[in-house]
Amino acid sequence: MERAGAWHHVTARGNERRAIYRDEKDRAHFCQLLGETVKVFAWRLHAYVLMENHYHLLVETPEPNLGRGMQWLNTSYSVWFNRRRQRVGHLFQGRFKSIVVDPAGWALALSRYVHLNPVRVGGLGLDKSARQRDRVGVGGKPAVKEVQGRVNRLRGYRWSSYRAYVGLAKAPSWLRCERILELGGGRQQRARVSYRRYVEAAIRQGLGESPWENLRAQTALGGAEFARRVAGGLGLARRNSRQRRELARPTVAQIIAAVEEVKGEKWERFRDRHGDWGRDMVFYLGRKDWAVKLRELGDCAGGTEEMAVSVAARRFAQRVPKEPELTLAQKQCRQKLQMFYV
Repeated sequence: MERAGAWHHVTARGNERRAIYRDEKDRAHFCQLLGETVKVFAWRLHAYVLMENHYHLLVETPEPNLGRGMQWLNTSYSVWFNRRRQRVGHLFQGRFKSIVVDPAGWALALSRYVHLNPVRVGGLGLDKSARQRDRVGVGGKPAVKEVQGRVNRLRGYRWSSYRAYVGLAKAPSWLRCERILELGGGRQQRARVSYRRYVEAAIRQGLGESPWENLRAQTALGGAEFARRVAGGLGLARRNSRQRRELARPTVAQIIAAVEEVKGEKWERFRDRHGDWGRDMVFYLGRKDWAVKLRELGDCAGGTEEMAVSVAARRFAQRVPKEPELTLAQKQCRQKLQMFYV
C-alpha cells in the first residue's frame, strides 16, 4: 500500500526460486544499491536480510514511494547482475511482495522473524516441518551443540542487520536500529542486550509462533482496527490508481528518447522501417506500460494507422521471449524510464 509514513515488510524472490546472489561481491553490491535507494527515496530501513534466492526488508516510507523505490532497486541490481554474469532474462520472480505493518504491535516481532532467516534451515533443525512440530508442541528439545550452531550462525551471518543490532558490527549510515531497540525497552546498550536475548531465546526454543499467523486479509499485520484502516486506504488507492498513473506517465517523446539511447540510433532513421524492433518497442511500451492512445503513438510515427500500431506492439511482445537481446533492450529502456513507474 502506497501511504506516507507506512511500515512495510517487503520481500522479493529469484525467478523460479533461483539464486539472486552467487557470491560475496553480489551481496556487497546489492547492499550498496540498497543504501542508495534508502537515501534517494528518503526511506527508513529498520531491518534486512539477504538469503541465497530472496531478501527481506522492514522499511518505513515517509513518502508514498515504495513502488518507485523497489523498481529502482530491483532493476538496477538485475541489470548489474546480468551484465556481470553475461546473462539475459528475468532475475526476480515478478513484482516484489509487501505487507503493511502496525509498528507499535508488530515491528519488534517482525524484525526478529527477519533476522532469524539464516538459521531457519534444515541443517540446524529448523526447517519447515521441524517448526510445525514445535508449534503443535511435539518437537523435541534441541541438543546443546545444535543450539550453539544456531547461535554461531546467527551472530556470524554478515548479510543481515542483526550484527549491527547487537553491537557485533557497525551499522551502515542507511540502517536505523534505534526505533525497534526502543520497542524492546531500556537505554541503547541495555536495549542491545535485551534484543539479543529476545531473538536468541527463539532459536533455543524452536522459533515459536510466526508473525504471519496473525496476517489479516493477506495485506496487513496488526489488529482489527489497523486492518480496517489499511483496507480503507487500499480502496481509495484503487479508485485513484488511474489518475496517479496518468500523472506519472512519460510523454511519447520521452519513451522515444529512451529507445533511441538504447538502440544507438535516432528515431527519424528507424521510425518508418516496417518490423524495426526500436519502433515496435516504442509502441509496445507506450501501450502496455502507460496505456498511451494508439492515435497518439501513430501520430509520432508519421501518421501510422492505429491498427498498424496495435499489430506492431503485439508483434514485439511475441518476439521478446524468443530474442534475448530484445529482453535486455526492453529492460534497459524501462530502467531509463523508471522514474515514471508508480
